[in-house]
Amino acid sequence: MNAIVKLYSNNPGEISMFLTHFFEKEITLDSDLFWQKEYLNPVELSDIITALIENIDDYSITMWISLDKDVFINITQNNADDIVRYLFERYPY
Repeated sequence: MNAIVKLYSNNPGEISMFLTHFFEKEITLDSDLFWQKEYLNPVELSDIITALIENIDDYSITMWISLDKDVFINITQNNADDIVRYLFERYPY
């Protein structure tokens, strides 16, 4: 199973602005309030988790990740560091 990241926002355009900043290129979305991406390498989630937490004051976005089928974890300022550490421990290669 691929790792999944989901972003949600109640503010139209918020996710697009964040992703444009994160990917450093213009991002256009079909839905202004939701975005999802699958990653073959779960460790790659650490980049987007860190980027959102570092800019949490600038964006009104919630993030959920899934490493196991049908199990989603809400990423918050309180658990982000532990989740990133866990990613590198669980998937060391």
